[in-house]
Amino acid sequence: MKGIREFRLAMLLAGLTASSAQATHEITVDADPSVTGPVISKNIYGQFAEHLGYGIYEGLWVGKDSTIPNTEGFRSDVVGALKELHVPVIRWPGGCFADEYHWRDGIGPQKDRPVKVNTNWGGVEEDNQVGTHEIFTLTEMLGADMYLNINLGSGTVKEMADWVEYITADNNSTLAQERRKNGRDKPWSLPFIGIGNEAWGCGGHMSPEYYVDLYRQFGTFVKTSQKPYPTLVASGGTDGKSEWTDILSKKLGERTDAISFHYYTLPTGDWNDKGEATGFDSDMWFKTMDRTYKMKGYLEENLAFLEKNDPDNKIAFYVDEWGTWYNALEGTNPGFLIQQNSLRDAVITAVNLNLFHDHADRVKMTNIAQMVNVLQAMILTDEDKMLLTPTYHVFRMYRVFQDAVSVPAEVSEGEYRQGDVSLPATTVSVAKGEDGGVYVAMVNMDPEEASSVTLNIDGVKGGDLELLTANTMDAHNTFSKPELVKPVRVSFSGTTVKLPPKAVAVAKLKF
Repeated sequence: MKGIREFRLAMLLAGLTASSAQATHEITVDADPSVTGPVISKNIYGQFAEHLGYGIYEGLWVGKDSTIPNTEGFRSDVVGALKELHVPVIRWPGGCFADEYHWRDGIGPQKDRPVKVNTNWGGVEEDNQVGTHEIFTLTEMLGADMYLNINLGSGTVKEMADWVEYITADNNSTLAQERRKNGRDKPWSLPFIGIGNEAWGCGGHMSPEYYVDLYRQFGTFVKTSQKPYPTLVASGGTDGKSEWTDILSKKLGERTDAISFHYYTLPTGDWNDKGEATGFDSDMWFKTMDRTYKMKGYLEENLAFLEKNDPDNKIAFYVDEWGTWYNALEGTNPGFLIQQNSLRDAVITAVNLNLFHDHADRVKMTNIAQMVNVLQAMILTDEDKMLLTPTYHVFRMYRVFQDAVSVPAEVSEGEYRQGDVSLPATTVSVAKGEDGGVYVAMVNMDPEEASSVTLNIDGVKGGDLELLTANTMDAHNTFSKPELVKPVRVSFSGTTVKLPPKAVAVAKLKF
């Protein structure tokens, strides 16, 4: 079955590259790889792991005594799959959970750790089996950096300062000795610290001016001898709250290294009825693409504030929560945010990654929500079973863009229209990878019409391409059919690639 499927998709692409008659959208890409732009930070491919639903427990952590194969309590199959993504950074422990998390609950013997209530996500018990030592073990297993989101909403400055010392102290302080007693001799690296989360909402319902004062207080007491010093991230706005970037960049200036931003793609735009993950029609597909493409405007609006208030480009912009958010899967705890992940999610992923590439001079980190079993997850699990989602496959295809050097490109994107609303039919990103190769990412947002992409790049003779598409808009992998949506590898000659409808492709060019 796998061979038949790959043959069918390969023939589809071969037929499209052979003839232009079928193409509706004519796309041209003009680029010169000798002319380069900013580096596309690997941290744009960051992940987010919150204590929410089955994201941490069962998804990542099963415990050392589990019959499910594990390494230090973390599922071996999930860890192995995540390693394939070259995960650069993990944001933890939240999210809304972060501003109710007290780090001392998660250290010491696991049997003695207190059981709390996760008031944000389902009102379930949180037994704190995964705490500081466990999560740093995971980051080291994955070769990832830690982005620690500290508790500003219900925590204290002393609590935060003690946590930073516990993690980073390399001397004989009482906290360093306590860490050693709990099993970790050497300090951990702590590259990123987020000062609170969604201060405008679940993190305290603050005004930006009030948050600025709290940020200054907390930031003052982040003290460590670690070199380099941690990057400090201010909790910024969301859609409709871009003034947070303006006020924070004006008032914090050199006191912060980055400002965050959150945006979720809801098909309907209505938080009370967000739309379904599957079973949608072409009209809802378009509405979802329109909603996700609003990220372009939000990036431009926020970065304009940064350009005005920080012309020397000292403050980075982190979209540290993004992704799709649908109605919870019927029959599940609505607070667990369980949703299916389809080809539509894959296209949305590629659209957003291309936008982040376009603004790589300021956008230095993003964190998709979330890593396993929650919202737009990379991986879904069910007891001892695991599957890779279409979103996972896009992240794996795009690995080559981590720390690649962007190549400016002039792109005629075509038009994908519904009524009075127009979107680009195809978005494109070009970069030179660390291996020296020239890569082109292409995504066709149109679910019905193909795109003919002509690469006006001197010397191109063809390339090797990974293509992700499917027959239906909501095609998705299940535990009975875990490889229904999966990329295939094909080669093309010449300078024109014809993308099927609703497709994502990454090509390494041949010269």
